Amino acid sequence: MPSISTRRASGQISGEDIVVEAAWLYYHDGLNQNEIANRLKVSRATVVNYLQEARERGFIHISLAPEAFTNHRLACELCSVFGLRAAYVLPDGTGGPDEQFARVTRGAADWLPSLVAPGDRLGVAWGKTIYDIAENIEEVVIPGLTVLQLVGSMSTPYGFSAEVCSSNVARKLGAKCLNLHVPAVLSAAEVATVLRKEPIIAAQLEATRTCNKSLFAVGSCDHDSHIVSSGVSTPEELDWYVDHGAAGVLCGRFIDAAGNPLPGPLDERMMGVDLEDLRGKEMGMLVSLGEEKVVPMISAIRGGYVTHLVTGQSAARRLLDMAAAEAA
Repeated sequence: MPSISTRRASGQISGEDIVVEAAWLYYHDGLNQNEIANRLKVSRATVVNYLQEARERGFIHISLAPEAFTNHRLACELCSVFGLRAAYVLPDGTGGPDEQFARVTRGAADWLPSLVAPGDRLGVAWGKTIYDIAENIEEVVIPGLTVLQLVGSMSTPYGFSAEVCSSNVARKLGAKCLNLHVPAVLSAAEVATVLRKEPIIAAQLEATRTCNKSLFAVGSCDHDSHIVSSGVSTPEELDWYVDHGAAGVLCGRFIDAAGNPLPGPLDERMMGVDLEDLRGKEMGMLVSLGEEKVVPMISAIRGGYVTHLVTGQSAARRLLDMAAAEAA
């Protein structure tokens, strides 16, 4: 029988076929690149190109077992110190903040499907972190799953809205999606009061209270944070909250160092889940990393919103160092 390379040259086998063949031999049959090159009658460099093309075209999806990260020493220490049910700690790598962020969001995307079950109601926040998690989730169908948008929408510098975050998570998990069709913050408390009484909006807001699991990130209280860049808070409003003890931002609302909701000028204008309704859930997955997020992360954990944490090694060490310093 003619070799694959001969059949490809004669048009009997497509370029896609040989890419799939190379990927199968490497990932399924366990052949090394030299063995595949000999089998296909091509150079080793060509095999490398075939494997790269297979990954780029989505023919290959590589994932590591969650146990490699949840049983990590740092993960176990986080659970012990902070009373978490599980933590997923990703190595920082050598590529800088962008690589670290990509690793953490990909890790969360790999872990999330195993943490939701048929019939669950998963509340989803929004922001760059949640958007990237949704982009990386492998498609799977979880029967009877409902995804709920937890916070109204605003413009963002990233080119997506809250509806996109929740809708993409629902699409990837084969779930029903219940969006919240209002802005995250309105111009006046009177407008918000009227909208909350609209039957459709009232039902959507009530639905946010019914989630048994949640997915969210936390924001910092810096002027370049997402809550300012998205238009939810002005810099002056942010300063007011900081002056009154704000330590972080969760679902568009400010929390203090103990994780308690911090009442302020935005509350009557906000459209979204009440933070009290996010405490004590079956699962609260917090996905965050970075030096500026450590204080908000600890605050969210202390507030009872977090059962599962996804972060990087540096952030995990910083969390543990801060806890040890406070205990000393």
